[in-house]
Amino acid sequence: MPDNNGKIFADQVADGLGALPGVVAVALGGSRAQGSAGPDSDWDVAVYYRGAFDPGDLRALGYPGEVSELGEWGGGVFNGGAWLTIDGRRVDVHYRDLDSVEHELAEARVGRFHWEPLAFHLAGIPSYLVVAELAVNEVLRGSLPRPEYPPALRETAPKFWRASAEQTLGYAKSAHVERGHTTETAASVGVAALQTAHAVLAGRGEWVTNEKTLIERAGLRGLDDVLSGLAHDLEGAFATAAALLRAAR
Repeated sequence: MPDNNGKIFADQVADGLGALPGVVAVALGGSRAQGSAGPDSDWDVAVYYRGAFDPGDLRALGYPGEVSELGEWGGGVFNGGAWLTIDGRRVDVHYRDLDSVEHELAEARVGRFHWEPLAFHLAGIPSYLVVAELAVNEVLRGSLPRPEYPPALRETAPKFWRASAEQTLGYAKSAHVERGHTTETAASVGVAALQTAHAVLAGRGEWVTNEKTLIERAGLRGLDDVLSGLAHDLEGAFATAAALLRAAR
């Protein structure tokens, strides 16, 4: 059954955000756009602006919550946003500089991208993540490109992520496994698993917008059972985990 109340709410939010100076498009993302939202899921909304954007204009709408300045979330492709409560619902707003997004789209089409650290993302993010949003999000206002997964990116991204995972595992073995550091070993394997999952999905030409379902989508959930053995057989469990990640396709 269609969520008519949800559609009305999304339209109201899009009207308010779409009217902000500089905003040329508004898109719904996350589980709401992908049809996997639960009753308590929040609303992820991206505002695409051209040229200048003043977070003070968003703050002036008067919604309770936190509104960041541009660049406050690290200054990369994720350049800020807000955590708001609108009509009793949690709404995350992401700022998207359309000039920057279009640049990353052009780069992705020729197989180029860069890596950035980002809070709450264990393996960091590729710059093509904002391109993935264009491909999977639902445009509520304005118009945005709807890119296919670039063949060139399917060649370059898996190589980058597998090399990153190999470096993570190699360092973990010498710096942590051989010294009996269980906590650091577990953390390192977790990062390597997410890096490997990025590689697997890039090889398939499947877009990724966050880490939440990466492990499942890459078929690596069985790693949980392996990691549970780290406390009893650190070297053996690590070797099993590393072999599982290297074989993942």
